Amino acid sequence: MEMRLELVMVPVTDVDRAKDFYVDQVGFVADHDHVVSDEVRFVQLTPPGSACSIAIGTGLTQMVPGGLDNLQVVVADADAARAELVERGVDASEVDDQAWGRFVRFSDPDGNRWTLQQLPAWSAAGPGRDD
Repeated sequence: MEMRLELVMVPVTDVDRAKDFYVDQVGFVADHDHVVSDEVRFVQLTPPGSACSIAIGTGLTQMVPGGLDNLQVVVADADAARAELVERGVDASEVDDQAWGRFVRFSDPDGNRWTLQQLPAWSAAGPGRDD
């Protein structure tokens, strides 16, 4: 059985502020922004090159805003990714070099935490990877 993770809910307090952060500062693509009813607004955002998107909005989840601790995405170059985030006004950590990768961390305005990982050369072309 094949399963693909394609959407992760990210709990936020202010949908417009979060959308601006993810699109204007982090560089995600705004796929959808629909007000379904007075209780539901669905905003889908996708990191460039990703098959998985995030959803922010109202009426989507019971999670507490800021409650996601460490969503992780893979980047080709941690230094370049960090430089781009900082240039766009994101408070991103220095690159953290580990044996299992190079990491940059940041949080959205609600405190949901993200990690960018540059895979080490020995695992970058592992099973299931074509990059």
